[in-house]
Amino acid sequence: MKKHEDITISMVRDCHLGEVLPYVLEFRRQLFPLLDPSIVPKDLVNFEQNYLQSSTGAFLQARTHKDELIGVIGMMPYDYRFPHLTIDQSTTVEVARLFVDPGYRRTGIASRLFQELVRTAEQKNIKRLYLHTHPFLKGAYEYWLKHNFKLLRYCSEANYETLHMELMISADK
Repeated sequence: MKKHEDITISMVRDCHLGEVLPYVLEFRRQLFPLLDPSIVPKDLVNFEQNYLQSSTGAFLQARTHKDELIGVIGMMPYDYRFPHLTIDQSTTVEVARLFVDPGYRRTGIASRLFQELVRTAEQKNIKRLYLHTHPFLKGAYEYWLKHNFKLLRYCSEANYETLHMELMISADK
């Protein structure tokens, strides 16, 4: 297990895209081996628009003191693509792409990334964090419960059992 004292969390900028996008795509390929890797998800095709240019978007990275990319997390405007979910018009973002290099897992990096994402959301006056995860992603559901997310619905989406979750936040803490 590696220590994380020398890890920095920062916003992804345009200059990082050449490294960050392949990193995210490779993690996705490993986690979802049955998906066609040549089909890039919409949020990644429009990465800059969703994460960097949107007033409610952000994408964070964790790097070692040697500038090695070891983790990421993002939030983008929620697109209301799940009509069976009851999500009102409160300012909502979708939390996505939390990936941490296996050599740095269980050291608190994911929690640091998420805590910084919450701070960023509060600064942007976001009211709700939405996400979905899957039971086959070991520990993911429990991780999000530990961070106070509530289960909205358990159902099947595109042949994957899916857990839809939310966390209401407020800058008035």
